[in-house]
This record gives sequence, structure tokens and C-alpha cells, in this order.
Amino acid sequence: MRTSGFAEWTRRFEALHPAVWAGIQRFQVGEDGDGANLVAKADQAGDADYAQAVRLFVAEEQNHARLLALLLAAGGQKTLTGHWSDTVFVRLRRLMGLRMELLVLMIAEVVALRYYRALRDGTDDPLTADVAARIPSDEQRHVPFHCERLHASLTELPRPTRRPVMAAWRLLLLAAALVVATDHGPALRRLTVGRLRFVTDVMKSSTTVVAAILTPDPGARTNAT
Repeated sequence: MRTSGFAEWTRRFEALHPAVWAGIQRFQVGEDGDGANLVAKADQAGDADYAQAVRLFVAEEQNHARLLALLLAAGGQKTLTGHWSDTVFVRLRRLMGLRMELLVLMIAEVVALRYYRALRDGTDDPLTADVAARIPSDEQRHVPFHCERLHASLTELPRPTRRPVMAAWRLLLLAAALVVATDHGPALRRLTVGRLRFVTDVMKSSTTVVAAILTPDPGARTNAT
């Protein structure tokens, strides 16, 4: 019986552990959304250029969801209609105004950057590695974009409160990283990144983020975080 030559692709997809597929499904849900709440708050901020930039950011996030959905389809996996972790993040983001929305969003961005790097480096499937490399290339521009806006927002607060706000943000980030490390533990092990290393790397990267928000670097727009 003549074969099509795609047996190698089948082997590579089957080599991805179910836990890794489950992780991709959960992150796909997190990337998928219309961003209507964020766009509305950006419009209320009164800066037309910023509002347009937010719309482009949302479009890139939606493209990430599309890429992950295509990856899942190529591996014979379904997308999820929702996940509790995404529901929690969305509800937290909508609690208050634009500042709170961006602070919570930045937690998701910083955690996702480390996870996609683990996915990129921890699999020998070329398609998975390619998708996992494309998304962080966008996310690394998103981080300084949000940092710039958060810096402007924090300057509206009394100076003595700014560092405590970011200290609280780091605590929330630590909690989120611990939850992700626990929830995605089997996948992280398959990707050769242990839970402790994942959390440590996330918190290490947050130091740069906090510095960029409190004392921004003029070159931040061109230097990826």
C-alpha cells in the first residue's frame, strides 16, 4: 500500500504529550477574546493614538489565538470553549479602570512569555516550535507598550504609593506563576522546565518590568523586554 510520506509528521504530533496539548489548549483560550473592555477603557483615556495602538494589540492577540487553534487542529486536538484560569483573569481585569486592566494583563503577558519559550525550546516538532517562537516575538513588543502606559498611569498616583503598588503586583504575579506551574506541571516537565525554574524565571523577568514602569528607559520602544 502506497504511503503519502506524512508518517513522520504523524510521529511528531503523536510525540507531543497530552499534557503539552492541554497546556496549548489553555493558553489558546487566554489569547482568544474580542478585547472590547480594554478598547472601551482605552477610548475613555482620551488619547486617540493610544486607543488605536490598543486595537492593533488586540488584533495581534487574536492572531495568536488563531495560530494556536491552527496548531491544535493540525495535531487533531480541539480548542476549549473556556477555562477557569482565563475566567478569573478576565474578571480581575474588569474590576476597575484601565490601570487595573493593564496590571492584570501584564501578569498574563509575563507568564505567557516564559511558557511559550519553554514550548519553543522543549519540543522537537518544527511546527509547534515555530508557532511558539512567533508569538513571543509579538509579546516582547507588547510588554514595553504596556509598561509605557502604566508609567504614565502611575505618575497620577502620589509618589510614595507607586512602589507599593508594584510590590503588590509582583505578589499577584508570584501567585499566578505558582498556579500556572501547578496546573501545567506535567507539561513543564515534558518541556524540560521544572515548576521551580518556571516560577523563578517569571519572577526574575518581572524585575525588568517593574523598573520599566517606575523609571522607563527612553529606548524601551525599540528594546524588547
